[in-house]
Amino acid sequence: MQGKRLWRITSALLLTAMLVAACGGTATEAPPAATEAPPAATEAPPAATEAPATGLQIPEVVEGKYNVAMVLIGPHDDGGWSQAHWEGLEYVAANVPNSNVAYIENVPEGAESEQVFRSLARKGFDLIFGTSFGFMDPMEIVAGEFPDSTFIHISGYKTNGTNFGNLFGAMENMKYLAGMLAGARAKADGVTKIGYMATFPIPEELRLGNAIALGMKVTCPECTMDVRWINTWHDPIKEKEGAASLFDAGAQVVFTGADTPAVADVAQEKGKWGITYDWAGSCKVDACLTAPYWTWGPVYAGIAQGLLDGTYTPGFDYFDADTGGMGLYGFMEGEELTPGVASLPPEVIQQVRDVLAQMLAGEFTRFDVFKGPINDNKGNVVLAEGVSLEQFDLDQFKEWNPDVKIGMYWWADGITAELPSLQ
Repeated sequence: MQGKRLWRITSALLLTAMLVAACGGTATEAPPAATEAPPAATEAPPAATEAPATGLQIPEVVEGKYNVAMVLIGPHDDGGWSQAHWEGLEYVAANVPNSNVAYIENVPEGAESEQVFRSLARKGFDLIFGTSFGFMDPMEIVAGEFPDSTFIHISGYKTNGTNFGNLFGAMENMKYLAGMLAGARAKADGVTKIGYMATFPIPEELRLGNAIALGMKVTCPECTMDVRWINTWHDPIKEKEGAASLFDAGAQVVFTGADTPAVADVAQEKGKWGITYDWAGSCKVDACLTAPYWTWGPVYAGIAQGLLDGTYTPGFDYFDADTGGMGLYGFMEGEELTPGVASLPPEVIQQVRDVLAQMLAGEFTRFDVFKGPINDNKGNVVLAEGVSLEQFDLDQFKEWNPDVKIGMYWWADGITAELPSLQ
C-alpha cells in the first residue's frame, strides 16, 4: 500500500530484502477522536526555507511542541493516497496534545527526497513520515545521521529497530470484501468478468489482486478477473486508459491499485462499475461500487503518542482491520451503501457485513484471507486445507528469496492474466 511509491529496486536491494524478518505487532492505540476540526496547522509557515537543490519549501518547527512532518509523493488533495495520509496528519494535530504538524507535497523519490528528509531533521522535527515506497532508502540514510529524530516509512521493508521503522496495513482484508461485492455485482448484471488495474509487479500488488479474486469467488464462482499493468502510482490519464481497456475487454467491474478515482469516472461514462482506492472520499459518483480505504489518523496518532510515552519502538508494524486503520466505503459507521451495492441481494450484503464485523473484531485477519484450500490459475495447489500463508510469504516473492516457502508470485484461480515478468 498503497503505497505508495515508485518501484525502482535494483538487484542489490532485492538481495537485501531477503534478509528482512517477518512483521510483528500492531500500531499503538490512538486517543479518542477530536470533536472539532484541526486548525490549519499543516501549512508551512511563511518563513520556510528551501531544501538545497530541490526548491521545495521546508517548514519550521515550533519550539516547545512535538513537531511532526510528513513527506508526500503527490498533492495533498489528490483524491486518493496522498489525501488519505494528509488527513491522517490532521488527525494527529487534533488528537496528540502539544503537537505541531507540517507537510511537504509533490516530493520526487531519490536524491531530492533524501535532501528533504535531511532538511526536516536539521530543522529539528521529532517525527517524520515518508509515504512512498521510493522514500525507503533515502529515509534509511538520513535516519542514520539523525538519531534524535524518528522516521516512519510507509509500505517498504526496512527498519533499523531504533529510529527508522516500517509501517503498513493488511489492505488485503478490504480488497477481499470488495471482491465479494464485485463478484456479486457482476453475477447480478449477467457479465461475469471483472478487471484489476495494477500498478507495478511487486508483492503488494499481486497480494491485493489475489485477495480480490479470492473474494470474488465467494459470491461468483463462475467469475473471472483480467489484469492490466499501468506502471505508475499516480497518473490520471494512464489510469483512465487502463480502466477503459479493461472495460472494453468485457469487464463489468474494475478495481484500481493506483491513486486517483479515475476508474470510477470511466465506469460512469461506460455504464459499468468502478472500485476506487485509498481515500473514503474517492467513491463519489454513482458508478463507484465501493472503495477499500485507509484511515491513517488513529494509527499515526497512536505512533506519535507512543513515542512521546516511550511505549512505541520503530520496527516492522503491519496492522490489521481491528486497529481502525482501514475501511470499506458504504459499510462503516455513518456511511450509506452505494446504489450499486444497495441493489444487490440482501443476503450478499449481510454476508459482507458479517465478515467485516469479524475483521474489525480481530477474528478474521490477513492470514484468514490467505488460508487454504487455495489453487492458482494453473490448477496447482498453493495452500492445502487449513494452511495459511505466513507474513514472509505476503511480503515477498519466492523467486527473490529462497528462504520464502511460498511467496506471492502466483495468480489465484479465476485470474486469466499471465504472471508479470520480474526482470
